[in-house]
Amino acid sequence: MVAPPARSRVLQPQLTTLILLGITAIASLIAVAWFAGHGAVTQLFERIHELQTQPPMWVVAPQMLGEYFLFWTVALMAVVLVTMRLCPRPTRWSRAVVVGILGALAIRYLSWRSLTTLNLSTPLNGVFSLGLFFLELLIFGNGLIQLVLLLRSRDRCAQASQLAPDVVEGNFYPSVDILIPSYNEPEFILRRTIIGCQGLHYNNKTIYLLDDTRRPWAKALAQELGCEYLTRPNNRHAKAGNLNYALGKTTGELILIFDADFVPTQNFLTRTVGFFQDPSVALVQTPQSFYNPDPIARNLGMEDVLTPEEEVFYRQIQRVRDGAGGVVCAGTSFIVRRTALESIGGFVTEAVSEDFFTGIRLAAKGYRLVYLSEKLSAGLAAETIASHAVQRIRWAQGTLQSFFVSANPLTIPGLNVIQRLAYFEGLLHWFSSIARVGFLLMPLAYSFLGVVPLAIEDNGLLYFFLPYYLVQISTFSWLNYRSRSALLSEVYSLVLAFPLALTVLRVMVHPFGRGFQVTPKGTVSDRYRFNWQLAWPLLIAFAVTAVSLWINLGNWLLMDNWRDALTHFQGTSIGWLWSIYNLMMIGIALLILLDAPNPDNHQWFDVRRIVKLTVYSQPESASSQQIYWGYSTMLSERGGEFALTSAPAVDLTDARVTVELVDEGIQLTGAIAHMAYRDLPMVRLNFEPPPLATERQLIALLFCRPGQWRSRCAPSELHSLWLIAKILLRPRFLFDQKADIRPVRVAKV
Repeated sequence: MVAPPARSRVLQPQLTTLILLGITAIASLIAVAWFAGHGAVTQLFERIHELQTQPPMWVVAPQMLGEYFLFWTVALMAVVLVTMRLCPRPTRWSRAVVVGILGALAIRYLSWRSLTTLNLSTPLNGVFSLGLFFLELLIFGNGLIQLVLLLRSRDRCAQASQLAPDVVEGNFYPSVDILIPSYNEPEFILRRTIIGCQGLHYNNKTIYLLDDTRRPWAKALAQELGCEYLTRPNNRHAKAGNLNYALGKTTGELILIFDADFVPTQNFLTRTVGFFQDPSVALVQTPQSFYNPDPIARNLGMEDVLTPEEEVFYRQIQRVRDGAGGVVCAGTSFIVRRTALESIGGFVTEAVSEDFFTGIRLAAKGYRLVYLSEKLSAGLAAETIASHAVQRIRWAQGTLQSFFVSANPLTIPGLNVIQRLAYFEGLLHWFSSIARVGFLLMPLAYSFLGVVPLAIEDNGLLYFFLPYYLVQISTFSWLNYRSRSALLSEVYSLVLAFPLALTVLRVMVHPFGRGFQVTPKGTVSDRYRFNWQLAWPLLIAFAVTAVSLWINLGNWLLMDNWRDALTHFQGTSIGWLWSIYNLMMIGIALLILLDAPNPDNHQWFDVRRIVKLTVYSQPESASSQQIYWGYSTMLSERGGEFALTSAPAVDLTDARVTVELVDEGIQLTGAIAHMAYRDLPMVRLNFEPPPLATERQLIALLFCRPGQWRSRCAPSELHSLWLIAKILLRPRFLFDQKADIRPVRVAKV
């Protein structure tokens, strides 16, 4: 591994940090001088205030909007809706039409917002008004970059189909080393992953378990399953060091990486290897899919409704990055060319996110990174909100370390402007957490300080803001391939806004203060648990916002003159509505921080198969057999639930059973744990540990069927609004306290 010079590691962080601190200090000095009445500073802001009160005519809303406003708003909405109707999935021309309209409205809104709505009448109003505008620019800038890059979005599924026959027929069949880095995962997770990798439809492969904890049972597991076992004498550089150590011990032309909890579908290699016929391709990344619901959906009781948080990134952002030549290496479910990896010195060890910077170095070297938007593997999503937070904080820290390493995508030689823009959008994304916190706290300035940070008239809102907002919210889900609605995106972004904002600030000052933290996997719980550590900032924000809203309401009701009351309401109405909205969103975020019980660490799937159950009252006697036919309703590695076509004559609880999945020829033995009568008799079985050959068949059925990991569509905006109301009025911990197993909804095959 080629290490960066020590000087760049020491001086560069100081330089970047000093620049940021310098900008903050200059802004603070200007604010202090403004409050102190310094002549030049005061005159400057007075002049800007005059320009705000006398803006150009093209950013002034007409006094009489009437039919003009209605016509253009309806016309633009009609064009957008018709375009989306004609093309349910974005195409090149439809995306250009929608992005063009949305971009024009966005620039129009930003012009109005910057030239007419800043309140610089007093230093106090000015500081909050400019601060709010800056926070809005963080979100707005990120969105504008995405709009520009959306025009280059790319889908390579058809190309993969064209290249796959060369692999299937053996015309292109390079050797592949499959590396499974492991640190502290339990045995059943590793076992599942190794068996899944062994089931890949590709013979020229070697599987390596990279044990970074040096566990005797892991070595025994590798020997039992028949894969290679590698360990190293230390844990230097965490996952990146583990992978680099394996590079020197392996020889495959291509290297396939799976995290210890990711299981590939059988066609993973036949769909990806073909891209390497092009010698310029260094890496092929596929999406991260998950076979369990993420903690946000599970804690809200919306497992079958909400899409996983990563869906937006893998359905939209990665396609956009592919078009820009800036695909992000995601650390798992990717395959890389050995010679390309060796040319950059192996996996980057400078920062926590070794995958992100390895991809940047490959792109800067002139290699192509390809993104194939097909779910060819599935892993274990974080099972608690605490684990979810650990994972996201590590991602934020690793990405933001870009400013302090030699693989900085903004300065590293070899990248073009579009590539740098794509990577910059990813860096800017994490700063949006600071904006989210600011948006939570800003309404408090209305109540406690009497500040009015927005100098807005109703006509301006209707003329400039409303068309932009309506088009944006209408197209949001369509542009991201129905992976997330705009309203639910707000919920997801708010849950970890405070810890992520703190992480951004900490990394900017002390970028390498925290090392690699592994996301805990395979946890179980039998009760609801509230995460107080993540909740306390939200609880304080909720309490203070509620108090401020109550104070405002009381002051308004106690006013003697109704004209004064009306004037007061008009001046602070935005603050009131904003506070109510924040209270709703914080309430949902707090419900998310209440982890629901997870009594079984094995996932249950909705798999329908014809089954034959043979029940033995006395195992020693064949004459005591009773045979029942039915079908499976839920299935896991540990047990299954089956609907029978005929009711047993006696209670079969605790009876010994052999169940055969007829089409697959899989036979499993177990005991009936539970019986119930619904539309059909239902039995729940606990399986005994099966023979290895049967276990391979079962894992292939549950995790490795090609095409089984389907993408769900997110709820529409109106449905999302209904869901938000439902979540608040019927929280899971009050109305759904069943500690029962919920199946993960997958395609019924």
